[in-house]
Amino acid sequence: MTGRIGPILAALAALVVAACSAPAAPPAAPGGGGTASATPTVQPSRSGTPELRVSTVAAGLDQVWDVGFLPDGRMLVTERGGRLVLLSGTAEGATVAPVAADFGDLLVRGEGGLMGLVVHPDFAQSRRFTTCQTHTEGGRPVDIRLVTWTLSADGTRAERVVDPLVGGLPVNPSGRHSGCRPTLAADGALLVGTGDTARGNLPQDLGSLGGKVLRADLATGRPAPGNPIDGSLVYTYGHRNVQGVAVRPSNGAVYTAEHGPTTDDEVNLLRPGGNYGWDPGQGGTVGGYDESVPMTDLGRFPDAVAAAWSSGSPVEAVAGAAFVSGPQWGDLDGALAVAALRGSKLLLMTIGADGAVTSVAEPGPLDGTFGRLRAVRTGPDGALFVSTSNGDDDRVLRIDPV
Repeated sequence: MTGRIGPILAALAALVVAACSAPAAPPAAPGGGGTASATPTVQPSRSGTPELRVSTVAAGLDQVWDVGFLPDGRMLVTERGGRLVLLSGTAEGATVAPVAADFGDLLVRGEGGLMGLVVHPDFAQSRRFTTCQTHTEGGRPVDIRLVTWTLSADGTRAERVVDPLVGGLPVNPSGRHSGCRPTLAADGALLVGTGDTARGNLPQDLGSLGGKVLRADLATGRPAPGNPIDGSLVYTYGHRNVQGVAVRPSNGAVYTAEHGPTTDDEVNLLRPGGNYGWDPGQGGTVGGYDESVPMTDLGRFPDAVAAAWSSGSPVEAVAGAAFVSGPQWGDLDGALAVAALRGSKLLLMTIGADGAVTSVAEPGPLDGTFGRLRAVRTGPDGALFVSTSNGDDDRVLRIDPV
């Protein structure tokens, strides 16, 4: 599916309001990122489209890539440059404390560095979380890998316990198209969206982990039971640079947000074993990385899975994605929220009965107000959390319906 789908919901843009947040942020409170263990607050039902309030949980950060929610109400945050921090809560003005962790092997270049994060469902007992990060040895780029850590009881330090949990994801020395978004599926499997590292043959190569969505066992890193290719981590292939992975609460369906070249960012509904049609190597018939080819090349691959939504031109550089969920969201309950880096906005997508996107809204308070937006996660209390990725006074934002 190409072109922008559905009308922009002008009514929503008119209703949405921002309360708080532009330049500053001060002290306080509680909340969960790939998973949430805290008991959610019961929210009253409502009808109609709510207004939205945007507040700053924490500011003064740098290139926030992902957030995760701990059962005691605090938040873990990854910064691409190689810093892990702990926020004291999920309400406006939380305090920021650094977490000591060894990222000396990190390749911080281009799009690479310390990226996605998932908090393990048993964190209250294991204190484990997993990050996605670039890895070097002797200063030489080796791979992108998932590393499992334990957080100390006082939250001041983290130590590697499984390194790698999953390794061998290709890396570009420039950091280009690094991916790398981990999320937990409804059945507890670890889903990981990866980039093709700007190598033309990798998206269609089932022997490579680049340009794929992977499905792994969170404890062992091995292929999860029921994967479409026996003995393989590959769940879907033919992707360019997957930046968002979201699981729909109503049915467990998995959606991804993916960067296009100069046209056609995509949101895709995943089908196990599906080919999503990106082939810049044209089956080996061209050298290098030909970005003039279609994002979903139905000419070369008639059975490729068409996008649930495509940006057309210009691209938005879509990033993190999460479903808005809960009765407090009224008519927005079940919408897919997708961050945009280049577009500097949040896209709220309505999903139709067939799984395709039927309409897209652009809430005014998040349209160009905070610059580049990257992470999107739903918190334990149903609020939506979005990060900025500007490289200067970045922040974690909280969005509540009012």
